[in-house]
Amino acid sequence: MVKLTVKHPTPLLDEILHSIFFLGKLDDPEFSPESLVSNDKEISETLKDFPRPFELYSSQVPKRSPFSCVLDMIVHLYGENDEKEIRKRLQDFVSELKKGGSNGLFSSTICVSQRNNQESVRYYGVSMSTTGRNPGRIMVAASCLSSWDSYVADAVMTYYPNKTKKPDFDGTIKLPQHVRCQAFNLSDGEVKPLCKSCRNLFGFERSVEKEWAYGNCAEVESLSNLLKAVEEVRKQVRQTSEKCPDENRETVKESVLTELKRLLRYLKFEWDNEFYDPRVRS
Repeated sequence: MVKLTVKHPTPLLDEILHSIFFLGKLDDPEFSPESLVSNDKEISETLKDFPRPFELYSSQVPKRSPFSCVLDMIVHLYGENDEKEIRKRLQDFVSELKKGGSNGLFSSTICVSQRNNQESVRYYGVSMSTTGRNPGRIMVAASCLSSWDSYVADAVMTYYPNKTKKPDFDGTIKLPQHVRCQAFNLSDGEVKPLCKSCRNLFGFERSVEKEWAYGNCAEVESLSNLLKAVEEVRKQVRQTSEKCPDENRETVKESVLTELKRLLRYLKFEWDNEFYDPRVRS
């Protein structure tokens, strides 16, 4: 990411550094930024231009997990419609990480969403790139509260945090028929069938019975990016229940925020109640 950012400046390096440092802070034993940064002189010099991740990794929560930033960089470099190249590059990247002995902070799945014709723009998402149950729950809560499209966030919060549907809130949605939402394994490139969690959230008709933690699947981020970008599709989405009035939604958001704060306290993280914004400069 450092080497790519030198040629293609974006806030993505700033964001991925903060996200990685934050997750290192949560680990046991804790990994300091200094222990994670390469000794490579060129990289060290580049990182001097990004002081804020070093300053705020122990007080602010990222809006998304690290591999989402890698995905955005690859899409930025190759263009949204070069789907095969994007998938191949991410596959190669994951393969190299595994060869190097890495076993965490990369995603296992990429998803592509678009209006169902070959000429429409593609929108991508990756599965949650965290290690361990609590960091994953923290990042799902943070994404619901700070970055995902509200329809997608409502659907996820319906089941967060224990895979149990809330009795007094149903924000699940039904996508229009013409939306393509297809996931691929980043180990072998094979198509991954939709899981029960995605069926429950988005009204898909076919799925396997495997139920992952809600919010972890690549489909969530991919569909969120589609709905945020294409208003025409968003207008055709419908929520499947009347149990989603605004007052219920605010109550559920408060419960998700409460759970986020509880998890952070449990992991001894002193949050300043701010989500990290890489666009802000010192």
